[in-house]
Amino acid sequence: MTPKILVTGSAGQIGAELVPALRARYGRDQIVAAIHKAAGSPLLREGPVETLNVSDSSAVSRVVRQYGIDTVYHLAAVLSATGEKSPDLAWEVNMQGLKNVLDVARQAKLRRVFWPSSIAVFGPDAPRKNAPQNAPLNPTTMYGVSKVAGELLCNYYFLKYGMDVRCIRYPGLISSEALPGGGTTDYAVEIFYSAIQKGSYSCFLEKNSTLPMMYMPDAVEATLKLMEAEPSKVKRHSGYNLAAISFSPEEVAAEIRKQMPAFKVTYSPDQRQKIADSWPMSIDDSEARRDWGWAHRFDLSKMTGDMLARLGPRLASAQKGV
Repeated sequence: MTPKILVTGSAGQIGAELVPALRARYGRDQIVAAIHKAAGSPLLREGPVETLNVSDSSAVSRVVRQYGIDTVYHLAAVLSATGEKSPDLAWEVNMQGLKNVLDVARQAKLRRVFWPSSIAVFGPDAPRKNAPQNAPLNPTTMYGVSKVAGELLCNYYFLKYGMDVRCIRYPGLISSEALPGGGTTDYAVEIFYSAIQKGSYSCFLEKNSTLPMMYMPDAVEATLKLMEAEPSKVKRHSGYNLAAISFSPEEVAAEIRKQMPAFKVTYSPDQRQKIADSWPMSIDDSEARRDWGWAHRFDLSKMTGDMLARLGPRLASAQKGV
């Protein structure tokens, strides 16, 4: 049976690439892209679009009923750096929004729900290298707190109501299709834009701040693979660790210089450095690889080449007004 899918937070970094991938897989009219404001990639307009505030449970319920939704990818969230500026907003959107979606899914007897967790669930007491699936979860940001609470809530709905909720702990995500939205790993997207447009970049993290990262095509593939896995293969309904590559700002800058030798980077760490220092440098995702066959395709070199190849012509056209 072809699913009828609602994607909340479709205008965000993940949604900008996940929605087109879902439409290519299941059909344009099967995917309803929900956005909070009248914004987002023009690609979202190639199928059904709804303006939706996930903090309003009645609005979520209305969209589910209107379109006959049976699966939700709930991506709407306030990210780490933005959440530290507005912790009350982060809690309201991240927690109340999730609970609203889960309650609507339970009442409407939806088939499946996807919700993204994050490496932000880890705190300074987690191992810095190869943080295991069951590492201590003591985050120091409101974003991380909401993700830990969200993981527990998803698992509760699975245990209490038998709801098929599936979760991934994403590392830092790098997209060629959408600008970052207020996360601590945003530098890894900004650096490519600045390299092409300015030939230089001022980084808000220290040059040796290694963090777990992933190119968005890998993240989309992992999401689809988890959601299409047989229920018997999904052993965990909180958050699966997910990993691909770990690198520092200095390392990605060096990779960019292989194609743009004159590229220069300066370092001016800000408040986000403290957040980065509280997260692991690498993640052990052996459970995801074992349970449902996760495997990444992009290493640092392949990702850098693809980002520059995609962004270069697009940004050049934008500068010319094309």
